[in-house]
Amino acid sequence: MKIAVVGTGYVGLVSGTCFAETGNHVTCIDIDQRKIDKLSSGTITIYEPGLERLFDRNLKEGRLSFTTSLSEGIKDAVIIFLALPTPPGEDGSADLKYVLGVAKDLGQLLEPGKFTVIVDKSTVPVGTADKVAKAIADNSGGKLQDGVDFDVVSNPEFLREGVAVEDFMKPDRVVIGASTDQAKQIMGQLYGPYVRQGNPIINMDKRSAELTKYAANSFLATKITFMNEIARICELLGADVDMVRKGMGSDDRIGKRFLFPGIGYGGSCFPKDVQALAKSAEEANYDFRILESVMNVNEEQKVYLVPKIKKYFGGDIAGKHFALWGLAFKPNTDDIREAPALYIIQELLNAGATVSAYDPEAMPNVKEVVGETITFAGSPYEALENADALIIATEWNEFRTPDFSKVSSLLNNKAIFDGRNLFDLAQMRQMDFYYFSIGRETIIPNK
Repeated sequence: MKIAVVGTGYVGLVSGTCFAETGNHVTCIDIDQRKIDKLSSGTITIYEPGLERLFDRNLKEGRLSFTTSLSEGIKDAVIIFLALPTPPGEDGSADLKYVLGVAKDLGQLLEPGKFTVIVDKSTVPVGTADKVAKAIADNSGGKLQDGVDFDVVSNPEFLREGVAVEDFMKPDRVVIGASTDQAKQIMGQLYGPYVRQGNPIINMDKRSAELTKYAANSFLATKITFMNEIARICELLGADVDMVRKGMGSDDRIGKRFLFPGIGYGGSCFPKDVQALAKSAEEANYDFRILESVMNVNEEQKVYLVPKIKKYFGGDIAGKHFALWGLAFKPNTDDIREAPALYIIQELLNAGATVSAYDPEAMPNVKEVVGETITFAGSPYEALENADALIIATEWNEFRTPDFSKVSSLLNNKAIFDGRNLFDLAQMRQMDFYYFSIGRETIIPNK
């Protein structure tokens, strides 16, 4: 099947590569000439485990190609995926200018009488498929009719950064919102190879499909935030959030996933999607109070460690130097969008402190944001040199079992502020560290 994917960001590149892996011929389209040149020459532009191998294979086999020309890229395509940015506007609503801009162009390029499926792969508010269809029809000069020459389908993605290839190749479910049987049949044929183990393709109306993505991400963000509030209660009442988490997670009505407390959620999806759903509710004259609380608590949680750090140093950290392990919003990605580490860095700098940071993948992206305001280390241990304390913001596996003797020898103070609860409390006590984590006992040396 000939497929076009408009947009070569995270979702577009992963989707295009994985569609090519099952034998489809995929052309990815982007207006950024430098990015297209890199991709065409075999240089992948994002970090995602397992993606580069598939990318290289399908590029060499000729099933995956790249262009800046929309007309060239969609030529003979049966399906056109729109994987475009939908950044939050000033009021929190999703900005659809890129999606609708391409839709207008498609109105002038699509051929009448040749049925084409246009797929909203971007996360978009309820009603966007209708807007895209109208933009296409209105800009066709009366040549294209919705439901006859084309159908706009909502096909939200549920990819977790760090395991996106696995999620795409073996999805828990595929959600398709379409109004014509022809579009449903084409989409079912496309996704058939990915659900051979029996996971469902769920067909529904477009608006329900659009809302499904927002509802899923908002619920997961709420689950994370609830555990962060439970962690705060644990600290006040002397309970251990790890024990509470295990007790809760063993209930199959709740489940074990997304119950780990920390310093808040970030990334490209949760913050934007929660905000957008709250805005959609507001526009429908509904006060979505739970989501408002989720957003407020998460903003506080991102910098939850900073007051604890200041308290340890007697309230003033001016002139102090901190090592920061982890910059990406989660491990196994270089994505720093809404990463708590960035908020922590800013708070420390505002208080007159300095920072030396290390992350296995995200440092180049952070350099573009913060410039020379912090130091970037070549290894976790290099970041510790002459630091007054260690702060952990991302749970990369390589941080889980460090050489604690070496950590102790490099730090000016044996103090660790762990925003991801990586270390065992008994070990921290035995090593005589001051150790603050989220929702657990604070280990104080010689106590």
